[in-house]
Amino acid sequence: MEPRIPGFAYRHVDVAEGVALRVAVGGEGSPVVLLHGFPQTHLMWRHVAAELAREHTVICPDLRGYGGSGKPETSGPEVYAKRTMAADVVALADALGFGRFALVGHDRGALVAFRAGLDHPDRVSHLGCLDVLPTPEMWDALHGTAAAVGFHLYLMAQPPGLPEKMIAAAPDDFFGYFLDAWTRDPEAIGPQARAEYLRASRAAVPSIVADYRASATIDLAHDLVDRERGARLAMPVTVIQQDWGAALGYDARALWQRWSGDLVHLTLDRGHFMPEEAPAEVTAVLRDLLAR
Repeated sequence: MEPRIPGFAYRHVDVAEGVALRVAVGGEGSPVVLLHGFPQTHLMWRHVAAELAREHTVICPDLRGYGGSGKPETSGPEVYAKRTMAADVVALADALGFGRFALVGHDRGALVAFRAGLDHPDRVSHLGCLDVLPTPEMWDALHGTAAAVGFHLYLMAQPPGLPEKMIAAAPDDFFGYFLDAWTRDPEAIGPQARAEYLRASRAAVPSIVADYRASATIDLAHDLVDRERGARLAMPVTVIQQDWGAALGYDARALWQRWSGDLVHLTLDRGHFMPEEAPAEVTAVLRDLLAR
């Protein structure tokens, strides 16, 4: 049996034609949507979600293309555009009966949350982004040999065919590399969750690649248009990151300030998988965000 967040109810919710999201819902109160990153599922939020559910209705979906959610075939770049995935989140909130909601994302989920904040400012009351830069700033920051840390971004940006074949040839080695290399505390994820992330990713290679390919194409185009016109996030924003800027030579806070006038930017001395490696710290920061 697939591991679940204890005490949360599970269901599938239709959010677009032919696409249903698997979602775990728990608690009562004002809604908070938590979006997972790569190469994970909603399960990565299990510790934080249980704590936030003491005061909030906590909604943890698998993103389209991941976990137990629908994996539509790619007929064009828009299928896995962050704009499309953000619309999924809004449709999910509609289906659950929520108008405005707080939205927090980690990694890929943070890019979806960022786009939702720009596209749907009337729906997103608070925005949290964990260990990511907006897409244009991310590509700008990667240069020289230091960019090797993001080799997977370049691999999955290639045209359809080769990346999918390469990853599918050794999926556990590929996805397991990130689960191991990006954590400072391997015990934090745990064998059961790790096995679930590998199982889910193994079954989702084409859609995961399509998600990443979108970040080098359609997502970048959407964000550059918004950056050029000076678009800003209208809601309170909290960003938690590792100190990638020190390694890659940029000022992460300054980059985020391009997009937000109500920003709290924190550097956390933990690995990438913060909600599992430092759940108490992440929960405290998110409670502060939700109180603003």
